[in-house]
Amino acid sequence: MDVVLLAKAAVMGIVEGLTEFLPISSTGHLILAGALLGFDDAKAKVFDIAIQTGAIFAVILVYWQKIRETLVALPTERQAQRFALNVFIGFVPAVILGLLLGKAIKAHLFTPVVVASTFIIGGFIILWAERRSPAHTRVQTVDEMTPLDALKVGLVQCLAMVPGTSRSGATIIGGMLLGLSRKAATDYSFFLAMPTLIGAGVYSLYKERAMLSVADVPMFATGLVFSFLSAWLCVRWLLRYISTHSFVPFAYYRIVFGIVVLVTAWTGWVQWAE
Repeated sequence: MDVVLLAKAAVMGIVEGLTEFLPISSTGHLILAGALLGFDDAKAKVFDIAIQTGAIFAVILVYWQKIRETLVALPTERQAQRFALNVFIGFVPAVILGLLLGKAIKAHLFTPVVVASTFIIGGFIILWAERRSPAHTRVQTVDEMTPLDALKVGLVQCLAMVPGTSRSGATIIGGMLLGLSRKAATDYSFFLAMPTLIGAGVYSLYKERAMLSVADVPMFATGLVFSFLSAWLCVRWLLRYISTHSFVPFAYYRIVFGIVVLVTAWTGWVQWAE
């Protein structure tokens, strides 16, 4: 058993869990962490997607009561049916565009410089969104969302195909710009993540199954466990945080971190692997 490889898998799992649901781009952090750790070959890219499933299990655990109530009421209650439909509607655009553009995006955009640039741009968008008047808010909870709201947020989620954008950042900030409250946008982002990330993980493992073997199980299991644990802590913290705080600190973090990566890449101080 390669202890160093398992340690790298654990670090990557922690990075995934801590960043997946914050508006700072888990994919971007995984690319950059992988570049520093030398954990960025073809198999590592499959690993990065697969361990998202561990983070999603953490969300399922946190939201289990809402999920259970919806499943029980689904056959008879209109509200539960509309909520499930809204999650499905938001999920569909990512499936379609992911299948059409995913290969090209991975071939050309998964580089540290692209990640850093989108970090910075996303930071300024968050600052702009947080400065908007609360009067623009018209949806207070996910149960008040319409199918059109769900479709719009689902389309915005597709922007996260560009690494460094942040899926949660796109859906949360996009939802806020579309009239959702911070709480409604965050909750919907979490629910939308369930089919999106589980689907991406299963699809990636199936598509790249030829390069995987039984010997890879410890590495993937380590990443999944650490991703689950760190995501569980992060989601619980974030739900408390948004009740009294804005996303402005994350915006400044994105901008500063993006600038650091660009400067070190251009000067050669850090060899960010392409």
